[in-house]
Amino acid sequence: MNLRSGLPYQLVKSGLVYDYPKLMHDVTTDVVIIGGGISGALMAFHLVEAGINCVVVDSRSIGLGSSCASTSLLQYEIDTPLHELIELVGYDKAVRAYKLCGESILKLGVIAKKIGLKDFHFKDSLYYAASEKDVDKLYLEFLARQKAGFDVMHLQQSDIQREFGFDAPTAILSKLGAQTNAYLMTHLLHQHSIKKGTQIFDRTDVEKVDDKGNHVILYTKNGFNITAKKVVYATGYEVSEMLDKDVVKLNSTFACISEQFSEEETYWDKNTLVWNTANPYLYIRTTDDRRLLIGGRDEKYNNADLRDKLIPKKTELLVQDFKELFPHINFIPEYSWAGTFGATKDGLPYIGEHKKYPNGYFSLGFGGNGITFSLIGAEIIRDLYLGKAVPDAQIFSFDR
Repeated sequence: MNLRSGLPYQLVKSGLVYDYPKLMHDVTTDVVIIGGGISGALMAFHLVEAGINCVVVDSRSIGLGSSCASTSLLQYEIDTPLHELIELVGYDKAVRAYKLCGESILKLGVIAKKIGLKDFHFKDSLYYAASEKDVDKLYLEFLARQKAGFDVMHLQQSDIQREFGFDAPTAILSKLGAQTNAYLMTHLLHQHSIKKGTQIFDRTDVEKVDDKGNHVILYTKNGFNITAKKVVYATGYEVSEMLDKDVVKLNSTFACISEQFSEEETYWDKNTLVWNTANPYLYIRTTDDRRLLIGGRDEKYNNADLRDKLIPKKTELLVQDFKELFPHINFIPEYSWAGTFGATKDGLPYIGEHKKYPNGYFSLGFGGNGITFSLIGAEIIRDLYLGKAVPDAQIFSFDR
């Protein structure tokens, strides 16, 4: 599956930072991870930190799937608002899912320091009403988050204009968020894991996974095999072909980034992630080299060719969306791209075991919180492998 197209900013900025070999010999290990993007990288990091031997394989060059197309916003809010998720899954599970995402942002900050990733910045998060019809819903969301213990403020139109320089009827300001570079984080996680003994192979396509009862054998197109006790599927949206059709619905999303603003130009420099209640929602963030990134305008995924043809028009519309908020800022797009993402029935990811794959685990961070979901998945799967009780696994299970 062609997961992204165009010129993702993180790939342009960072380039091909590290090389990895093809698999050219048979390997035996404890755990094999299929997928070397951010999900697989966080999975390997957590396994190797726990003393578990693992091998990572990816059919592409490392990081050139969804990870380099990620806009790398880190939020505890998931695609389903908390007050709606409570109605879907119950209060305790909904609040716990949100809390786990919040904890993940803090943990990712610790990991970024450990692996030497400088492009990680904690931010506030502003969730604003896209129209008057969303005002009551947004207030219900504020009350739900406040009751759950999140550090939030309810802002009125005058507050938003004064503090953030654009007009919106109302908003929730959250004091927990972050942004990073998912592509570079992926590579630095892998470099850390390699130093601890993890083997990572890219351009290595797995043709078949054979479950032998007490172990699995992976057969690759290169003609070599990987034998392991367990396999982790961390291939994101491509793994949807293995699962029931109702598990995930694929969509295309679009993003563009401005030219770099000079010190003399008007620039929006608030330390805040911005997104709204529209469906699909618009989101905006800054970069540490004085650029503005905007994304949204999602479409149902049909095929990569149709998605790619939409990039110029979607870029034009995103810039128009931005200028409606900030008419005084001269946003000139420099790079534009498109990617694929998945939506689930409740906005939650799928993590853990599946009855059809007895020696397998899945870390599928579907939705807008792919990076935080991937960290949650890495922790849950590590503990399941170690035989620990993991009550949180039920929240994200396939049979929830």
